[in-house]
Amino acid sequence: MSTPKKGDLSPSEKELFQVISAGNVQEASRLLGCKDVRVNCLDEYGMTPLMHAAYKGKADMCKLLLQHGADVNCNEHEHGYTALMFAGLSGKTDITWMMLDAGAETDVTNSVGRTAAQMAAFVGQHDCVTVINNYFSRARLDYYTKPQGLEKEPKLPPKLAGPLHKVIMSTNLNPVKLVMLVKENPLLAEVEALDKSRRVMELICEKCIKQQDMNEVLAMKMHYISCVLGKCASFLKDREDKLDGLIKSLLKGRDSDGFPVFQEKFIRECIRKFPYCDATLLQQLVRSIAPVDIGNDPTALSVLTQAITGQVGFMDAEFCTTCGEKGAEKRCSICKMVIYCGQACQKMHWFTHKKVCKKLQEEREKQEVEAARLRMQQSKGDSSSNQKTKTKNI
Repeated sequence: MSTPKKGDLSPSEKELFQVISAGNVQEASRLLGCKDVRVNCLDEYGMTPLMHAAYKGKADMCKLLLQHGADVNCNEHEHGYTALMFAGLSGKTDITWMMLDAGAETDVTNSVGRTAAQMAAFVGQHDCVTVINNYFSRARLDYYTKPQGLEKEPKLPPKLAGPLHKVIMSTNLNPVKLVMLVKENPLLAEVEALDKSRRVMELICEKCIKQQDMNEVLAMKMHYISCVLGKCASFLKDREDKLDGLIKSLLKGRDSDGFPVFQEKFIRECIRKFPYCDATLLQQLVRSIAPVDIGNDPTALSVLTQAITGQVGFMDAEFCTTCGEKGAEKRCSICKMVIYCGQACQKMHWFTHKKVCKKLQEEREKQEVEAARLRMQQSKGDSSSNQKTKTKNI
């Protein structure tokens, strides 16, 4: 079937573009059933209906168009933009997910050499960048749930694919969060299941490095997850309190300032154990982390998160002190210096935070007094300056 010509639209196709802009899904559904409407028709700029729907942030419309066979990788746009690029520009993570799930290619570049992730980053849509950089299709994991070659059993029991995929797709790399994801799924929170899952992560890591279009970022993420799963397995073997003990170890802060030393050392060790020593990403991580004393910024977690998700620093968002979830709003009522995503995380962290809470409160109060003093000085200075100006005018 030949590619539609740009701007060569039937009256019904012109109407479809208008209906998409208006967001009328019901009318779009009717039009897509018409014989003279091609789901991949092109407007004068080479944009398909799917590109329009993605750019305008119309999730229901995108879903409808994909159901009718819209080509997610159509690349006829005058500047080489794809539907995934438009989804990233829209800032809608759900639409970005949808394009990826439909098979959108992430490494296609536009006329100025930018990928979808780079375009999203350029316009400040960092959540979409994170989604693109962390995408790993369920189909790629399901490959390991089927016996290959002479295997009698698959490397990954099918029942583990769902919970493991949830861990893989997490854009929150805080080890506490990953352990919590393991803990909440009984199928995964068993030694044998964790060992099998860890082995699959290692195989995927190896594949990412050895494939023709090497993906060091995804390889590092798979390696990191395999380390977390391995640590979970070792705790389940040795400890009666199981994964609660691992979470406590990762959260425990040092007495002087509450900094989680074990967590920092664990993440550094994970990075150091990356099996491909020549990888450019590994060398960048080591250069960023090695000179930093434990307890200082940047932490290993922030450096790793930036490298894997594409998030620049941690921007202006607030992150839960316990699990690292973005958008935390609940502050400790005493010191007001640490922040949580909810009461459960606050309770989980209290065993270690209570040792430094009073100290942090005193530091905050001291800072507030100093800030008030400086404001008063500034105010006096401004008043004095105004008085001098008035006197001079007289």
